[in-house]
Amino acid sequence: MSLSAHARANREVWTRANIEYTAGSAPQKWAQSEITWGMWDLPERELDVLGDVNAKDVIELGCGTAYVSAWLARRGARVVGVDVTPAQLETARAMQREFGLEFSLVEASAEDVPLPDESFDLVLSEYGASIWCDPYAWIPEAARLLRPGGHLVFLKNSVLVMLCSGDEEETAGERLVRDHFGLHRIDWPDDGAVEFHLPHGKWIDLLRAEGFEIERLIELQAPAGVQMHEYYKFVSGEWARRWPAEELWVARKRL
Repeated sequence: MSLSAHARANREVWTRANIEYTAGSAPQKWAQSEITWGMWDLPERELDVLGDVNAKDVIELGCGTAYVSAWLARRGARVVGVDVTPAQLETARAMQREFGLEFSLVEASAEDVPLPDESFDLVLSEYGASIWCDPYAWIPEAARLLRPGGHLVFLKNSVLVMLCSGDEEETAGERLVRDHFGLHRIDWPDDGAVEFHLPHGKWIDLLRAEGFEIERLIELQAPAGVQMHEYYKFVSGEWARRWPAEELWVARKRL
């Protein structure tokens, strides 16, 4: 498996993260009966993004411990989870054994997936490929993997929260600290992680160039009462009630 330098760096980051917290949080996520979105667990039954996934072929790019894949498999989807970090996949396999649920897990980067063209009805990324892979590599892969008429759904940090989060700030503030123009790759000096974020105009251009029609862009708002996520401290609930900290994209591959 040939990996880019940023994929290798992120694999190291998520190997450490698996030890620090994701392996510990995996049972809680796997046990969750409802599909939810984002840091604030906004319910799918209200957002209505996925529709009926029963009997659909679904691939999750950057699945981590694969709890989203598990949620979909329980609803009758034929799921494949793809992730570049062996430690995360080992946690996912342990969860499969614990919960008695089986689906395919593939070790690979979402930028180069070793699976055939037009094999899936739905490509999904929930804070996986959507921020940890270069969109100019993984979006073409998503288009290749999807059947005509299939859907791409991905959740990521909002553009606005990234513009308000500099390299030194612990949490997003109320002023712009990062340039909008040229936004693409962000190297985090504290842990060596590499993220990718594009302005909305660049996302639209890229998706259209790869044969997608954009159906929805949902800007997620934190519900009343939440303060700060247990693990993700880069934005407060108060901030995310005023401005979107996360965005959920839905696009369909043209027939």
